[in-house]
Amino acid sequence: MYEGIPFATPPVGTLRWQPPQPLQPWRGVRDARAQPPACIQNVVPERLPWTKEYLHTGAVSEDCLYLDVWTPAQAARERLPVFVYLYGGGFNEGSVAVPLYDGAQLARKGMIVVTLNYRVGVLGFLAHPELTRESPHHASGNYGLLDQVAGLAWVRDNIAAFGGDPRRVTVAGQSAGAISAYLLTASPLAKNLFAAAILQSGPGALAAFGITPSTMAQPRAEAERAGSDFAAKVGATSLAELRRVDAARLLAATSATFGPTVDGWLLPAAPNEIYARGEQNDVPLLTGMMADESSAFPGYDAARAAQGRHAGLEAIESLLAARAKTGRTPAYVYYFQHAIPWPEHPGYAAFHSGELPYTFDNLALMNRPWAAADRTLAATTSAYWASFVVRGDPNGPGLPRWPAFDPAAPKMMVFGESPAARSMRDLPVPTAVSSSDSVGGSTRRVRQ
Repeated sequence: MYEGIPFATPPVGTLRWQPPQPLQPWRGVRDARAQPPACIQNVVPERLPWTKEYLHTGAVSEDCLYLDVWTPAQAARERLPVFVYLYGGGFNEGSVAVPLYDGAQLARKGMIVVTLNYRVGVLGFLAHPELTRESPHHASGNYGLLDQVAGLAWVRDNIAAFGGDPRRVTVAGQSAGAISAYLLTASPLAKNLFAAAILQSGPGALAAFGITPSTMAQPRAEAERAGSDFAAKVGATSLAELRRVDAARLLAATSATFGPTVDGWLLPAAPNEIYARGEQNDVPLLTGMMADESSAFPGYDAARAAQGRHAGLEAIESLLAARAKTGRTPAYVYYFQHAIPWPEHPGYAAFHSGELPYTFDNLALMNRPWAAADRTLAATTSAYWASFVVRGDPNGPGLPRWPAFDPAAPKMMVFGESPAARSMRDLPVPTAVSSSDSVGGSTRRVRQ
């Protein structure tokens, strides 16, 4: 494993709220054995159902544009497929140091795994009229997404030295990471940087929370107004003053979440419009949702759970049907209803991000009463993901057949104790959750 490899110049000082700048080469051998800090964010050691395995607990810094690489290659000539993972966290938290994102197990399946930091919150997604005016592209906001593009460009230019094939890169993410990956499929700046995408609990899956392809990136004018209001809140009368405000003070003043913007450059239009025009980066997709996406959030009850399941699957079907009108590559849908065994908190059931220990095959990193069925499911699920990374198709030897999405008869792979293909219109039996079960109630927003 190689930790803390820089992929851009530190975005500090006058480079705050600038696109990531090319890294100056260094001389000699660089130590790649230290976990890098996360980008500036509030660090919370636990917020149920997201226990410590799901959260960053180390240092934070504005100097944070680093990535980690796991490679099983013994020589550069091997040209292995590459899995680039983008973390979730509502565009306001997350890092490569989250324990569950350890790529060692996936790398053993014949791929290179890369996790990369990107700026979050006010430092990653602030838009402002002055930022727009100083930009040669007349754009502002989306610095975190631009970091992701820079990280993918680093992979294109350097992964061959680690035994990787820059022509076989899959970009993947969960929640905000999945929305990021989807937005990159709609961005001209990401053209030819990846050959496939995995979207876990992202577009469509979060429809019950009002997050759709038309709303996941706000109009630039709206984002600029929010940025101007924020600058006034911290007493900055100019962009120069705003850049001098201490990062901790900026973070303390943040009361609303920041996120992607239709900036006219990275995103020329809303992603659904780009897809409708057939201007997307047309790559194979693997996408899906958890059975109990809403169980971690306030107001969860049986009615909301059922509404979320139906809304999520219907939105995924709608998104992929629209995609099929202009795209030529296949898509594969999953529905994950197996819950992490957690006797102390059964009410969370198959919660938002509950699939991650299985897709990364990292059950050993969590203290849960795992059964043989969990270990089998982790091996099977991660094998599907590995097959998709290798060939853009999750099907592989010994795996139950996973049919590609067909708008006329849409099917999905249901991950219960054993995977089985089902119609998307035949909603699986809900995970048993009692409305009286405690589900924490301490979270205040979707951890996208």
